[in-house]
Amino acid sequence: MSKICQITGKRAMVGNNVSHSNRKTKRIFNVNLFRKKFYWVEEDCWISLNISASGLRTINKIGLDAALKKAAANGYLNA
Repeated sequence: MSKICQITGKRAMVGNNVSHSNRKTKRIFNVNLFRKKFYWVEEDCWISLNISASGLRTINKIGLDAALKKAAANGYLNA
């Protein structure tokens, strides 16, 4: 499973490490991603999602059902 949030679609970004002498080397900024189980009341089942911290805040704000519908409309959820 790749490091992509299933709610917000966030993925790893590429940037530079910059040393004191201003030399630049490539690095990866990973997403704050973790696996979490949710109880989906509308479908009466448990689901497991790879979500970021901001995805969890989104679920807390608008609810699980609305967040899943929005993620599916944007194409972030995989079957």
